[in-house]
Amino acid sequence: MSGLQSKLHDVGLLLIRVLPGVVFAYHGAQKVFGAFGGSGMEGFIGFLSSMNVPMPVVSAWAAALTEFLGGVALILGLGVRLVGWPLMFTMLVAAFMVHGKAFSAQNNGMEYPLTLAFVAAGLALTGAGRISLDALLRPRKSKAA
Repeated sequence: MSGLQSKLHDVGLLLIRVLPGVVFAYHGAQKVFGAFGGSGMEGFIGFLSSMNVPMPVVSAWAAALTEFLGGVALILGLGVRLVGWPLMFTMLVAAFMVHGKAFSAQNNGMEYPLTLAFVAAGLALTGAGRISLDALLRPRKSKAA
């Protein structure tokens, strides 16, 4: 890969990380803190209970913290290969349990959470790129090696 192609590749990964990261953090903040008009944990736990989700309190906290902290991690490019998998799992659960009756987002379908699941999986496979805290914190290889 040429120098320019490599730089464009990293800018592309940055763009693919940041907006989904903002979306995850936003929705996680709605659940964890009740921010942005969200229902907070009490409302989210009640919602999961009404859907007969097993262990609704544990499930709610796991999903909400995954979304919020995972979103922040994507934005920063920190632990992207690691956080991509729980984000993917959380969105697959949302896609099929909550939105599984339709595909189209216009009909409250699974289109959007399924897209987020695939973006998270793609980032877990590719990593954050060089414009990230992962790259900044990664030990440098010596030229002799």
